Amino acid sequence: MFNKVGAYRILLGEAYFTLAGGGNAHGTDSVSGYHTRMRRSMILLACLVAAWGAPVVLAEGLPDLGEVSQTDFSPQVEKKVGESIMQDIRQKEPSYLDDPEVTGYLNRLGHRLASNSEGARMEFEFFALRDPTLNAFALPGGFIGVHTGLILATQSESELASVLAHEISHVTQHHIARGVSQQSQSYATTLLSLAVAILAARTANGGDAAAGALVAGQAAGVQQQLAYSRDFEREADRVGIQVLERSGFDVRGMGTFFQRLQRSSRLYENNAPAYLQTHPLTTERIADMENRIQAMPYHQVADSLDFQLVRAKLRSEEGTPEDAVADFESQIKERKFSSEAAARYGLARALMRKQNYAAAEAQVGELRRIKASSSMIETLAADLRMKQGDAAGAARLLRSAAALYPQERAVAYALVESLLAAKQPQEALKVTIADLQAYTTDYRMHGLQAETYAALGKRLEQHRAQGESYALQGMLMPAIEQFELAQKAPDGDFYEHSQVDARLRALKRQQADEAKQKKQP
Repeated sequence: MFNKVGAYRILLGEAYFTLAGGGNAHGTDSVSGYHTRMRRSMILLACLVAAWGAPVVLAEGLPDLGEVSQTDFSPQVEKKVGESIMQDIRQKEPSYLDDPEVTGYLNRLGHRLASNSEGARMEFEFFALRDPTLNAFALPGGFIGVHTGLILATQSESELASVLAHEISHVTQHHIARGVSQQSQSYATTLLSLAVAILAARTANGGDAAAGALVAGQAAGVQQQLAYSRDFEREADRVGIQVLERSGFDVRGMGTFFQRLQRSSRLYENNAPAYLQTHPLTTERIADMENRIQAMPYHQVADSLDFQLVRAKLRSEEGTPEDAVADFESQIKERKFSSEAAARYGLARALMRKQNYAAAEAQVGELRRIKASSSMIETLAADLRMKQGDAAGAARLLRSAAALYPQERAVAYALVESLLAAKQPQEALKVTIADLQAYTTDYRMHGLQAETYAALGKRLEQHRAQGESYALQGMLMPAIEQFELAQKAPDGDFYEHSQVDARLRALKRQQADEAKQKKQP
């Protein structure tokens, strides 16, 4: 029989790369693509899901979707599927934004919301994709992605929080598991059909043929599945509003953001924002949302500085450096900004892109003058030092920043990198050892530690640290190869070689167990 984890890897992982889009089990949250074939693939996936025979949920008022049956899609399987997809996204998706400051902010915001969400029994991980379209999506296992276009489109932190709260609610309400548990016995056959369709879509003309073959005769099923998805959306709205309120955000942010999306969809007709293509937005749903929000007390919530700085950073990286500089200079000159600190920070970053370091330093000076305080400002100042060849000066700034912001991962990474650039590998090693005592599963810091050991000429420790970095990313073969290199390293004492041997045996057992699981029906 077709392996279910493998099938969902195809459904949720491989479809993402081959079709430049994606979908999940219930056709509600999927990764938006970048061109017409993505929209065709979305129709294809919706038809396939509809063909599974998911029943219509007849809702009167608020939908009561009942208890979830997780027999077929347990939390353990869900997490495994999500981790597999994330491994592919990190390694293969060019739009994956590997920016620790943006990621760190999203995770702080997301974890604040998740901590106030009932039923959040799993660890959430938030990440960004550099994509101008307005979209966010939930993957199995608590992984939530956000397009940079959506971050820039939100006009307040409460609006961004409302989208994350909505996606968190899809996860905590087990919408993916519910969709899977209600599928018909043609599950394996349908997934095999999907695999064939994806392979066909790889060719220039295959996409149209595959979609046409599957769309035929499925109109009624699609309508049935859309009704089902809308009930999921309404439940996620209801739970999301509660999460927003408990987390101290303005619940009206959800209403204003979705209303703006609805208005923009009317302007674009068939080319509506990607978020609406995967999150059905009806007049009834908007009205239901507004009724709930109006019944709640109003309280104004100020945006955090980091929200404004993250948006300024993303905006400073758009277009040409000259255009970005002109944009921020205009904001400052005309005083058309919601945060002067963010406008000056964005200008400094744009000037740095333009390699006008003196002018960028002047803007950092202005940030000091107005007493703007954020780890992002400190890493900017250090980055400017690095760009001008002053690695030691960058390290000094970052040591001070690490004392002020001990939990900021971007500061820790930048400090190690600056110490290595300043030819101080022994100091860099001390930082990595201390840091990994608190953050044992940080694959990026393990990778930086491997660089420090390489600079010190410690081959066994270099390969061991790099192996741990790969293992934490789910890359078992590269991890095993690194530990095998560590075994052969001429340095290291008996105790260190024994540790390497034991870890290598554990990784090979894990590899064998995973291979066995894939073969199971």
